[in-house]
Amino acid sequence: QVQLVESGGGLVQAGGSLRLSCRASGFISSINAMGWYRQVPGKQRELVGTITHGGRTNYAESVKGRFTISRDNALNTVNLQMNSLKPEDTAVYYCNADILGAGAVRLIDYWGQGTQVTVSP
Repeated sequence: QVQLVESGGGLVQAGGSLRLSCRASGFISSINAMGWYRQVPGKQRELVGTITHGGRTNYAESVKGRFTISRDNALNTVNLQMNSLKPEDTAVYYCNADILGAGAVRLIDYWGQGTQVTVSP
């Protein structure tokens, strides 16, 4: 069974940095786009950024210039380097990936369990 497991969340002061990582495991044939989303209580989940298999990235305006997404296709991992963090970045961050499982005929959208990021003023 395919799953995404995140790590790296925590508490940091404003202006600090955190790095999130996410690894896809299971019987995987290929992974298309990967990305990160975030959600705060009472609000919809929002895009942070995505990265294609070829490395093309796309970011939300609110994180451009501060956050960087990278991936390692050989290890089935995606990372989110977050710099110059602000209190408004506080949220649960979710890893997302479009995965073709071994023997499958279509991509399936998978989500991680979420990791809390808290930025104190």
